[in-house]
Amino acid sequence: MHIEYLREYIELAQCLNFTEAARRSCITQSALSKQISELEQELGVALFDRDRRSVSLTSAGHLLLPEAKDILLR
Repeated sequence: MHIEYLREYIELAQCLNFTEAARRSCITQSALSKQISELEQELGVALFDRDRRSVSLTSAGHLLLPEAKDILLR
């Protein structure tokens, strides 16, 4: 698992906006989307519910958030 993916996941989980999370992470929106998809694929669960207008955390996304923050603080 890439630590950068966890950082970007946390950023997206906090602002729930791909454009803003990508800007804050200094990457493109398409790169962020790809990395989040790769993280979800690696974990085998959807972390976000997405549609054209909104992004929200799934229950798995809510469960991962404190764990991801803990990993980054180590």
